[in-house]
Amino acid sequence: MNAVNADEELAQLYRCANVNAVDRGGMNDHGEVHIQIVANAALRLMRLLLEAGVTPSVVANYGLDNLDAELIVVLSACLHDIGIAIHRHDHERHSLILAYPKARQLLAPHYAEPTLTIITSEVLHCISAHRSDVGCLTIEAGVVKVADALDMTEGRSRIPFEAGQVNIHSVSAMAVKAVSIEKGEARPVRIDVLLNSTAGVFQVDELLRRKLQNSTLAPLVEVVARLEDAPSGAEAAEPPGPGFVQIYRL
Repeated sequence: MNAVNADEELAQLYRCANVNAVDRGGMNDHGEVHIQIVANAALRLMRLLLEAGVTPSVVANYGLDNLDAELIVVLSACLHDIGIAIHRHDHERHSLILAYPKARQLLAPHYAEPTLTIITSEVLHCISAHRSDVGCLTIEAGVVKVADALDMTEGRSRIPFEAGQVNIHSVSAMAVKAVSIEKGEARPVRIDVLLNSTAGVFQVDELLRRKLQNSTLAPLVEVVARLEDAPSGAEAAEPPGPGFVQIYRL
């Protein structure tokens, strides 16, 4: 991470991405703050999966280790949206153009061939597969896809919406108060989404469900969305009143 933080070109790509997304496109943040949120979420997800005994794909297929898997998800998170500096449309592909040389540059001081090319390839797969309708072939890609969807707290939704426009996207985005990633009970990971209104269910359904279901993490993650005044834990088993959704599960 020191190399990422010290990279002036990468920092400027984050700023360029936000100029295109926010200043020119009237969309939500896709810059440095988004990158920090996704990288932290990806590392948290990966470590919970490792704790539960899930084997990363880079370990299963190439005989590398768990630390390599952690590096892959964090570096992928740091590079997944830099293509927005070129254009928001089809930005996943644009990101691949910029990420290939940057990943090799950042990795070269620490890895020799063939490991350098293996890890670079895994990072590029994660970037390509973070799009909702692209399937994941690795655990690591699933982690990055889901982590990207979790940056949706209080208006930071990944669903683009025009600034000031009142619609289901903007209203539901503002309804998400908090997102937490915890050790699961039925599955290795539990994602808790705290809502301040039922409009937030749309956010969970429209973005998180689609990304999770089209990822390798679908059988490994449980998602629970609840309203601020809804009970948690064992009390959450109590059914809400008629016509009032308090607990929503994927």
